[in-house]
Amino acid sequence: MINIYTDGACSGNPGPGGWAAIIVDGEKRQEVKGGAENTTNNRMELSAAIEGLAQLPGDSEVTVHSDSLYLVNTMTKNWKRNVNHDLWEKLDKLVAKRQVTWVWVKGHDGHPENEQADKLAVEMIPPVGKRPTHFDTAGQVHMVDVSDKEITERMAIAKGTVKMEAETLRLIETGQAAKGDVLALAQIAGIMAAKKTPDLIPLCHPLQLTKVEVEFETNSKSSEINITATVKATEKTGVEMEALTAVAVSALTIYDMCKAVDRGMIIENIRLIEKTGGKSGTITLL
Repeated sequence: MINIYTDGACSGNPGPGGWAAIIVDGEKRQEVKGGAENTTNNRMELSAAIEGLAQLPGDSEVTVHSDSLYLVNTMTKNWKRNVNHDLWEKLDKLVAKRQVTWVWVKGHDGHPENEQADKLAVEMIPPVGKRPTHFDTAGQVHMVDVSDKEITERMAIAKGTVKMEAETLRLIETGQAAKGDVLALAQIAGIMAAKKTPDLIPLCHPLQLTKVEVEFETNSKSSEINITATVKATEKTGVEMEALTAVAVSALTIYDMCKAVDRGMIIENIRLIEKTGGKSGTITLL
């Protein structure tokens, strides 16, 4: 039996919030956590359960422990779902493939795993009014000094989407685009862009990347291509910008290769999905 201990926290409701899930499987223990600039406590509670379950295989038998009556009673007593329909849909899909038991834990009652989940969730609340790290105390731009940071294995995953006409997607999938194999070239462009990120983004540190992977998923129903970039390095700073740059340049390459037949293509929703390593550990974003 696998146990997941979840919690969400919010500074104001709505306001900046954080969530965390602790996964205990025998001797194995995993923590996942994340946050949002403008959210609600209930969304953070849901996010913790979603991301905790998402770490487990589809046939898992798991007990989710939460101090949220909103979450537990909605899943066990069919409380009405008036809001957060997007998150409930994600949660339902995850639960359908797993054997999940829901247990309510009284908050701040001394349960060690619940207290730790609460601590992690609070830590993930984005600070209000925090100065961006690329500005010094005088407001001058500078490169962040990472000399005192520990070298750890860093990983980042970013995603993005290119929407297009159905005929444009057909040309790409069948290899009939006038300029050649669109996705092969976009993949190479994304990998090269990740390696060149410090040349494109002024204050990024030059890093020795150990892995850059760019993948594409076509969706004929919505006439779009979904791009996923995964970047790894063993360094003193993270590789989020490298992953985001890989997605952006891959998307721009797709546009360039096909603009002659479809100038109305839309590049959208480029965002960080997950990062690991460093002081902040694992952060998963929705």
